[in-house]
Amino acid sequence: MSSGFVKVLLFSALIVVFVAADTRAQNITAAINGGEVTRGLQARGTVTMSIPGGLHVNSNRPSSEYSIPTTVNITASGAKVGSVTYPRGANRKFEFSENAINVYQGTIRFPFSVKVPSNFKGDVIRLRAVVRYQACTNEVCYPPKTKDITFTARVR
Repeated sequence: MSSGFVKVLLFSALIVVFVAADTRAQNITAAINGGEVTRGLQARGTVTMSIPGGLHVNSNRPSSEYSIPTTVNITASGAKVGSVTYPRGANRKFEFSENAINVYQGTIRFPFSVKVPSNFKGDVIRLRAVVRYQACTNEVCYPPKTKDITFTARVR
């Protein structure tokens, strides 16, 4: 084997490792607490992002003009969704930045509220969460991603 071929092979393996690491950051789930909403009352829900070791995502306020913030937008047909609460991130210094960047690591929860009107017709509400984030290692950031998930809750 030529040394050029070996270099290409090693470079390709590194790309596969980086892409695999980046795609692992996409473990995002959402649910209404207890799985139910009572007509006319408010219920709490949570969007959960699990970030594997070795990766972080920029927080909602990364404190760097070049870092793409994490955003969570939730909509529901026939119900009113309250604002998402963003947790505090941790300030960390990385090789690729001069200043500390506020990031999320590990399991991050984004709580929100939802209220179904008392005259709601039907026994299930369908909600949609759109999460935009930028995953990074300590050395490099990947292009931003958007994850779109749909989840439901029973209405009583």
